[in-house]
Amino acid sequence: MSDLKTTRRDVFLAGATVAVGAALPGELALAKTASAAVGRKVGLGPWARGIDGQRNGDLGNGKFLNPVLAGDHPDPSILRDGDRYYKVSSSFDYYPGLVVWQSSDLVNWTPMGPALRKPVGSVYAPDLVKHDGRYFIYFPAINRPGAAAAPPPGPPRPPIETYVVHADQITGPWSDPVAMKIGEGIDPGHAVGEDGKRYLFLGGGQRVPISDDGLSRTGKAEKVYEGWQYPADWVVEGFEAEGPKMLRKDGWYYMVSAEGGTAGPPTGHMVVVARSRSIHGPWENSPHNPLVRTWDVREPWWSKGHATFVEDKAGKWWMVYHGYENGFRTLGRQMLLEPLEWGADGWPRASRNDLSAPFRAPAATFNGPHGARRSGAFTDGDFGPRLQFFGPGGDYAARAEVRTGALILKGQGRAPGDSSPLAMNVGDRRYEVTVEMELEGQTQGGLVLFYNPRFYCGLGADEKRFTAYKHGAGTFRSAGASPGRRFFLRVVNDENVASFFSSPDGANWTLVRSFEVAGYNHNVADGFLSLRPALFVTGSGQATFRSLNYQAL
Repeated sequence: MSDLKTTRRDVFLAGATVAVGAALPGELALAKTASAAVGRKVGLGPWARGIDGQRNGDLGNGKFLNPVLAGDHPDPSILRDGDRYYKVSSSFDYYPGLVVWQSSDLVNWTPMGPALRKPVGSVYAPDLVKHDGRYFIYFPAINRPGAAAAPPPGPPRPPIETYVVHADQITGPWSDPVAMKIGEGIDPGHAVGEDGKRYLFLGGGQRVPISDDGLSRTGKAEKVYEGWQYPADWVVEGFEAEGPKMLRKDGWYYMVSAEGGTAGPPTGHMVVVARSRSIHGPWENSPHNPLVRTWDVREPWWSKGHATFVEDKAGKWWMVYHGYENGFRTLGRQMLLEPLEWGADGWPRASRNDLSAPFRAPAATFNGPHGARRSGAFTDGDFGPRLQFFGPGGDYAARAEVRTGALILKGQGRAPGDSSPLAMNVGDRRYEVTVEMELEGQTQGGLVLFYNPRFYCGLGADEKRFTAYKHGAGTFRSAGASPGRRFFLRVVNDENVASFFSSPDGANWTLVRSFEVAGYNHNVADGFLSLRPALFVTGSGQATFRSLNYQAL
């Protein structure tokens, strides 16, 4: 290879060694050797074990390994408030949505509760901010087929609407969503100008002035930023300038954006930054763009982008963003953490380290428990942190009742796809889910791996037969005689090979059917979702679920 024409792709394909910080002509530095991933399964690492055996990025030795929050946590928005950090992510069609998480070190995260209970559509990239002692979450909701239903009655919703929920305390209670009458763009990013006025920056480089109380628009949208133009030969999904996150530092306004499309080719998504002395521009692009990008399909994390900058308690800076795990798009876009450095020129730079290697953890005064409980008795507090309804109607809460540790779920629809199943967000490559259920009335209940109403697989049962669902509604078949009214179901997902079992007593198990599920992801099925274990009940009856247990393997 010529020294003058070497590219990242040449190095990855050759398996060559490149020192940390070494520069390649025309590109950013490679972090580590590409050959480290050759000859082994990509991305395996020594994660710690947390609740229910779930993987934890905190290695217990002052270092962490990505992801810091496994599972589907796309478009993370981080707020530091005193000694604590808080996070929300896109919840899309799942309700209760916008679950707020807290951390003392950016590595260990614990769910607090949902900020959004009333369905308004598919919830895209939010922005969590604190202004004048009050908390706000700004987010767009998309009204599209399959999106969460609006509570009837009411006027038709616009295709896109920007909403805000607000609270006096981060713990809530949060207000009902307030429609801001902004339909011009997605991914709002809140900022306060040098004049003290408040603004929302939107995808596509737009900006809208908002009221002093932060609850309504006060003017029209205007385009203020054209984005950063990457080289024409880069393999990306599309330009798609989106996700602006605003930061004021050392007399500059910084706009951190995503470009290149959020999925599609692994090399598409990226983080770019621009700055201005004034909230009104002009905006100058960084000479170091892109700060973050996947350069080759051999890397352990794909489609990296949509970052928030945050300063820790020791004065160090970090980027929190999302990415797909190589080979595990089914887990959704997981939350990643990387050190950030500020140069003498005032521009930020990424650490340029390989995300498959551990980093030294941020400063912390206390490390709380990490992750969400998946196993054990049902409680009223499960809805949001543990379980969420997919695409529910406005009365969805009335379908579920928790009684003495059991969940009673009323039937809806004719198949899992239109039943508004109750799903859990998981982040392990290998796991097992077991549940006991008892049927009552004309109903079918079951356990599926659910992506969306068109893509799911699993097992259901009624008083007459088992039904195996393969690719979604309309692709099912009889899978044997009825197990009776009371039975147990189990799914073992072993690196995208899912096997479903039944048992009359929870001790003696029979394998009913197995599926390969790697294709149940956004690039195949659209929707920006993840594949989740889910409980469903159809028909006019109901089912009682007991002993829901999750175990990472």
